[in-house]
Amino acid sequence: MFKRSFHSKDRAGKSVKPSKRSFSDRQKLKLQQRLDSPPVGSTLTSPIITLVVGREPRIFAAHEDVLSLSPFFTAALKGQFYESSAKRVALPDEDPQIFSCILEYLYKGDYYPRLLFNKRHASFELEDAQDLQNLGGRGSVESTVDIPGAGGALLKDTVVYCAAERYGLDELKRLALRKQGLQSGIAVDVILRSARFAYENTPDSDSKLRAHYLALIIRSRKTFKRSGTMQMEMEIGGSKLYVRT
Repeated sequence: MFKRSFHSKDRAGKSVKPSKRSFSDRQKLKLQQRLDSPPVGSTLTSPIITLVVGREPRIFAAHEDVLSLSPFFTAALKGQFYESSAKRVALPDEDPQIFSCILEYLYKGDYYPRLLFNKRHASFELEDAQDLQNLGGRGSVESTVDIPGAGGALLKDTVVYCAAERYGLDELKRLALRKQGLQSGIAVDVILRSARFAYENTPDSDSKLRAHYLALIIRSRKTFKRSGTMQMEMEIGGSKLYVRT
C-alpha cells in the first residue's frame, strides 16, 4: 500500500488482546471494510501518488484520495509540489520516519504504537509498552526520534503533532498529545529541546500544546530542580519556555 521509512512489520495490524480496544475502532472498522471490498471510485481505487521525502530521498506511495484527507495534500496535488505527468509530490523538508507515521494514520486512524483502552484498569495505554517498574508511560516503546538539525533527541509525538499541524490533521494532533501525556521520567534536555521545537513549529495561538508542555514541566519539576543546568537550558528556549518551579 505504501512504503515505510522504518522497520515496523506492519505493527498496526497486530492482533490485540480482548480486554483492550484501540483508539478510533469505529473509524478503523469502516476502513477495513473498504479494504476488503472497495467500491468503484473509492479511495483505494484512486491513482497512486509517489512521494519523495527528505533530503536523502525516501520513496513512499499512497492513494490520491487518502492523501486528500489532508488539506495540505489537497492543495499540493494541484500546486507547485506536484509533478502531474509523473504523479509525484516532493517533500524535501519532511523527515521520512515522521512521514511514515502520517501515512499510517491516514490509512489506519493511528500510528505505532497505537493507543489502546484497557477495560480492566479503565485507562489508556500504548501498544507493546511493557511497564516493568509500574511507573506509567511507554515502557519499552521508543519515545524519541532524531531529527536532523534538532541538536538531539525529540519526543516523537511532539514531532508528529507539528507535522499534523502542517498537514491540517486536527484529530492526529489530539491523538499525539494524548499519547505523549502517557509518558513519564523524560530527561530534562529532551523536554526542553522538544518544547523549543514545538514552539518553533506551531502558531503562538496553539494554547493546548503550550498548556501540555507547561503541565509536563510542572509534573517533572523535581527532575528539573536536580538539573544543575535547568535555568540555563530553559532560558535558551526563550522567555516562553522559562517557568520558575
